[in-house]
Amino acid sequence: MKKAIRYYSKFGHTRKMAAIVSEKVGVPAESIEKPITEHVDVLYFGSAIYAAVVDWRVKKYIKTLSPELVGRVVCFSSAAIIESNYPKVKALFEAQGITVDEREFTCRGSMGPLHAGHPNQQDHEDLARFIEEVD
Repeated sequence: MKKAIRYYSKFGHTRKMAAIVSEKVGVPAESIEKPITEHVDVLYFGSAIYAAVVDWRVKKYIKTLSPELVGRVVCFSSAAIIESNYPKVKALFEAQGITVDEREFTCRGSMGPLHAGHPNQQDHEDLARFIEEVD
């Protein structure tokens, strides 16, 4: 089964989370600047939400994907204000005809003093367990 990891990280939280996913699935974590050029069965996709909005770069990247390139997507993210960006990201992938796993991982992300220190060590351990379950 061919796997890939792509992420967008503005403040470094999602990059750190992607590194944990990489350790668990054994493929390198790459930013969304690197396109998917050949079919992958599973795309682990990491992004955060900024001011309750999916970043335009994430939207643009998802529009480059198709079911011919991606079998299914497993989402992981952090969020400070809203509970999860999963519904918004899922809708973007589904608009491209790509299947999104119903299981997703979201933890608190810090935004200034709000949820300071998150994602923390416990969040990282929870992410590692989640990846073991869905992989």
